[in-house]
Amino acid sequence: MPADTEPAAESAATDDEGAPAPSAPDDPAPALASLALEVTDLAGATAWYADTFGLVPTRRSATEAAFDVGGTEFVLRRPTTVPRGGLHTHFAFEVPGREYPAWRARFPDAPEVDFGSFRSLYLEDDDGHAPEVGGTAPADAGTGLVGVFEVVLEVANVDLASECWSALGFATVDRGDERRRIRMRGPTGADRQFDVELWEPQLGLADARGGVHVDLAVRLRDPAARAKHAFGDLPSVTVRESPDGSVELYDPDGHHLVLLPATDAEERR
Repeated sequence: MPADTEPAAESAATDDEGAPAPSAPDDPAPALASLALEVTDLAGATAWYADTFGLVPTRRSATEAAFDVGGTEFVLRRPTTVPRGGLHTHFAFEVPGREYPAWRARFPDAPEVDFGSFRSLYLEDDDGHAPEVGGTAPADAGTGLVGVFEVVLEVANVDLASECWSALGFATVDRGDERRRIRMRGPTGADRQFDVELWEPQLGLADARGGVHVDLAVRLRDPAARAKHAFGDLPSVTVRESPDGSVELYDPDGHHLVLLPATDAEERR
């Protein structure tokens, strides 16, 4: 992630085992509701994320395993149906800054970048996904992984893609000088925002790539209206609205988006 920006979102607390603790009633859920990755060996991938990060599955099936990371559901999925989950997705876990030195010591050979106000290290799982660990969370955020603060999407044209994400309530916070990338933060009004990086095809830090057909769910105000504003003029995009107010679509770059209605407790005007 760029050196002159850092996540603005606060993170949920965790229990003594490092697993995310239940959110208090007045603690808004994170705007990033879920992120799913495609894996070839579900048992092996589940064990890798459990062993590497201390995560405990919250649900498992023959095709999926899910973890709670600070209120964001992090899903590993076998490619047996659609949506498949993202390929070679780069995303970032956040940990309290006071704990980052221990993570650095745990993975001494991992590439590291110093962004000034915090540092991040970069790993790679057996399926080619690139989880980042950044010491971005405040000291009172809990222990272990307390959230997901970034997801990187590969797009054909960053300017066109950023127009869609802007209509969803995300604001540009950084642009690449040497690489075609745009970093956006949102959605507007959410207490616990997250960052989306839009990359044209390229290798980034630690040779990470932007994810293709990434599957993610976002909580925001008025999903149907936002989706129509963002994608209504694109005939290739079909927006499907559900009775609960959520909408589902595939964007022009093939990413699967589910837009969930945020409650008053989750989003403030």
